[in-house]
Amino acid sequence: MEVKIITQGDDLASRIVQMFENVIHQGHGSLALVFLIGIIFGGIIQYTRVDKFEKIAGFSMLKDTIVPKMLFLAVGLTSIALYFMIEAGWAHYHVKPILWQGLVIGGTIFGISMAIMGKCPGTGPVSIAEGRIDVLIGAIGGLLGGLVFTVYYDDLFKPLMGESLGKLTLPEFFPGNEHLVVLIFGVAVTLVAILIPKVEMFDEADLSKLPDDQRPDRE
Repeated sequence: MEVKIITQGDDLASRIVQMFENVIHQGHGSLALVFLIGIIFGGIIQYTRVDKFEKIAGFSMLKDTIVPKMLFLAVGLTSIALYFMIEAGWAHYHVKPILWQGLVIGGTIFGISMAIMGKCPGTGPVSIAEGRIDVLIGAIGGLLGGLVFTVYYDDLFKPLMGESLGKLTLPEFFPGNEHLVVLIFGVAVTLVAILIPKVEMFDEADLSKLPDDQRPDRE
């Protein structure tokens, strides 16, 4: 049986095919490089233990600061590195338009969901690989939610996005000083990561690995 892939059109099958084609032709590098980056990313996630419920839920309750320290450090360092890689022609990015209404609604739903599940899209797959069924159920729900969003985008969700303010980046507000702005921003965010006090929320598995004199639940 001959299978024909339709890459034009607005039906669901065409949109799915177009999604994969867009990713394939964006020049992300070889599969081996992407695989290697994935291994490194997963290793960092497990080393910092931010795939645990206590880390993200603890951050939401201001009882754990590992996640914000990691995020601020990553944003600070990569903002500098990525900007100069783009300037050198070694990388590229796609700036998305600012849709305030959609950002507020989506950000609120996203934040509430992270607090309830104690996971984010980056740490979720790592938890699934560890065999956590609750996260797998959440991932299935996320896929179904994405399907609903795709199917009903034009009729239901697009009007909720609000008016577009265009594609803006921070350096554009300081013409002629783009390099300096990126450096100041990156260094400032990195310093924030360093200055945030380290506070951790442990689960029983973590506590069992600590000596009795270092267990916060026995102080």
